[in-house]
Amino acid sequence: MEHQILTFYDWVAKLSSSELVALILIVTLPLVFLIVYALVAILGELKISAFIQERLGPMRTGPWGIIQPVAEVVKLLQKEDITPDAANKPLFNMAPFLMFTAAYAGFAVIPFSSHFVPAGINLGLFYIFAMGSLAVIGLVMGGWASNNKYSLLGALRSVAQIVSYEIPAAIVILSIVVLASSMNLQVINANQGGWFWNWYVFGGPGSIWKLLVIPFTFGMFLLYLIASLAETNRTPFDIPEGESEIVAGYHTEYSGMKFAMFFFAEYANMFVVAALLSILFFGGWNSPFGDFMNGPIWGVFWFISKSFFFVFVQIWLRWTLPRLRVDQLMGVSWKVMTPVAFLCFFAVGLWAMLK
Repeated sequence: MEHQILTFYDWVAKLSSSELVALILIVTLPLVFLIVYALVAILGELKISAFIQERLGPMRTGPWGIIQPVAEVVKLLQKEDITPDAANKPLFNMAPFLMFTAAYAGFAVIPFSSHFVPAGINLGLFYIFAMGSLAVIGLVMGGWASNNKYSLLGALRSVAQIVSYEIPAAIVILSIVVLASSMNLQVINANQGGWFWNWYVFGGPGSIWKLLVIPFTFGMFLLYLIASLAETNRTPFDIPEGESEIVAGYHTEYSGMKFAMFFFAEYANMFVVAALLSILFFGGWNSPFGDFMNGPIWGVFWFISKSFFFVFVQIWLRWTLPRLRVDQLMGVSWKVMTPVAFLCFFAVGLWAMLK
């Protein structure tokens, strides 16, 4: 018996007009949101750093300099695209697009509200963690293909850093899976419904006895916050870029739009890890006040507000903390965070078994 192979074009042709419009919206809305968010985050980076350093920041481009990110993008679009003669050109050109694709793919399973999630798959948590790990391939590819010693050093540092900090991050995620009994991000959100004391940072829903586990769940939140800074190469874990040591690290040889793609990917990853923090520990799209100010529209507001707060924290820490040395960075992961993450995992597992 012959099996009919359904191609993508055949599948699209069978969609009704309403289904086709819905498909286009599902694909394009996250991309539009990502572009707008990246411009806002760049402006936030400029203004927050200026405030911390007691200066004004950009003030000439638009009112109070709010159009400065747009000017930066337009400038990069007009820059010459230079590829070094000794570079491995296919890999060199592919690296920034691979990094951006990996970062954007993570948006596929992010639940922006109870009624909008592009792909509500049961293994959403595993998927988003896998996509975050894929970005390191783009870093290594760009660093090695540039045929530049500083780029290669930055790529090697990035591999060591991300591999080290993914272990405590993965243990924390497994702990949340134990509490929620699911890897579906919508289920994890729904489990934290009600008032803010039902959030997993406060032990999740339960009786007064959950006070015993709150120190461990709060510790898990801090562990993932620190690990997320390392995975997105943010200060104090920005040694893959290390401007004072290795010029610009893995993207030293890049210019023009390829250079911009690395930064779009970095800001996209910042939002993804901020979104995970809000989903795993702070109720995601749930209102902190129970049924008050709750619902699909309010859900988008709460989710984006919580995620933007953690993006602000990442920017704030960048302009506050010094960069760690390589040995200090590795010591924090292997000697401190990984043992503490295992301790929290066993405590949470015991709590889930006994409650």
